[in-house]
Amino acid sequence: MTIRKQLIDLASQRILILDGAMGSMVQRHGLTEAEFRGERFAAHAGKLLGCNDVLCLSKPALVSDIHEAYLKAGADIIETCSFNATAVSLGGFGVADCAYEISVAAASLARKAADAWSAPEKPRFVAGSMGPTAKCAGIPSDFTDPAQRAVTWDELSAAYYDNARGLLDGGADLLLVETVIDSVNAKAALYAIGRLRDERGIDIPVIVSASVAHGGRILSGQTLAAFYVAVSHVDPIAIGMNCSFGAAAMLPYLRQLAAVPCMVIAYPNAGMPDQAGDYGETPVIMAEAVAGFMSEGLVNIVGGCCGSTPEHIVAIAEKAVRYRPRALPKPSPVLPSLSGLELGSLPEQVAYDNGVETLAAAGDYDEAVELLCSAAETGASYIALRLDKELPDAPLAMRTLVNLALSYPDIARLPFVIGGSRWAVVEAALKCLPGRGLVDASRLAGASEALIQRYGDAYLTNV
Repeated sequence: MTIRKQLIDLASQRILILDGAMGSMVQRHGLTEAEFRGERFAAHAGKLLGCNDVLCLSKPALVSDIHEAYLKAGADIIETCSFNATAVSLGGFGVADCAYEISVAAASLARKAADAWSAPEKPRFVAGSMGPTAKCAGIPSDFTDPAQRAVTWDELSAAYYDNARGLLDGGADLLLVETVIDSVNAKAALYAIGRLRDERGIDIPVIVSASVAHGGRILSGQTLAAFYVAVSHVDPIAIGMNCSFGAAAMLPYLRQLAAVPCMVIAYPNAGMPDQAGDYGETPVIMAEAVAGFMSEGLVNIVGGCCGSTPEHIVAIAEKAVRYRPRALPKPSPVLPSLSGLELGSLPEQVAYDNGVETLAAAGDYDEAVELLCSAAETGASYIALRLDKELPDAPLAMRTLVNLALSYPDIARLPFVIGGSRWAVVEAALKCLPGRGLVDASRLAGASEALIQRYGDAYLTNV
């Protein structure tokens, strides 16, 4: 039986328990800089204090003990200590070149602990944690220059590829793209996972979990429904929310995921931190709030995020046995198939504004975006772009145009339709889109439907 089927079967019988926070448990130990370094990084030039991921190499016994504590608490699934184990995030500590090694070690430690606790009646699973990184590809890094980003799709996908490759090589059963605050980053991670899936010819179960603000949108402004559409191309075994705020505040937003045709996961913080960084929800308080998810039949997997401990997981697990898991609805044929920051739908036909292309080709991006803003403000249901003119660097021009356009909320809320005859230019646009766009492939050469779908976008030849 595959891991995917095993998890889905188990989650149809009972609510599965995810572990709690890794960081909270590390902080309990009050480690020093020297302890973070250990022998492995004793001569490292920079500071490593707070880089929990390096502990998989410098203090592996501590990480193993934390896994053991959560398994003893009743966790069915434990997360690897690899939340920041990408070159993008580890670069801030000067250990970017250790990303793959740390990812392998993180998964190996969790694998060994899970195997020791597994039993036929209660198998244990390892989820490879893939965090959002410290940089965003979908949010401007300098609001005086809104077309610029702190990191590119290519940099992210390469970093996530090594992260995912290491987690799988170390023995992870599934990959957890979590605490998503920018769906462009998440799509880059999913693209990297898809690349591994194709290279290895294996199924890689994926869970995707967003961090939302009050109002039910992720930091980049995307609604949960639009976010689901943006990542649904990977056929996730579960989608949901983590971090964010306390469990009680998460309840209304979980209701928005009632119609998704996959499992739903929820692992909130143990309340919000105070000025000292302490989280206010005791195990009893948090478990009672999580029980609200379960009593309404909204979840299949529950656990804890920041501030939670094995004691919190014990309390949640004790509540979970009283409730039935969420029943998976059948896929609805009426669900919108495109999204920007909000839901959209397939247009019957596409019209391009030639003025936008002409202005962008001349480098007049502000004027080009003004035309797009006017269209959005007067009721356009999509943003159609193409850039077929001969330019010194047409892909860069397209990326600049799309990123600048996305800095305007009226435009960003709509799905994009990308047309043209050159794949490199179309691809540059797809690497910027926060939602699920549409590729008008009527004149496109050099790209297959499967390739376009790997980016998470729809492909049509008759629009």
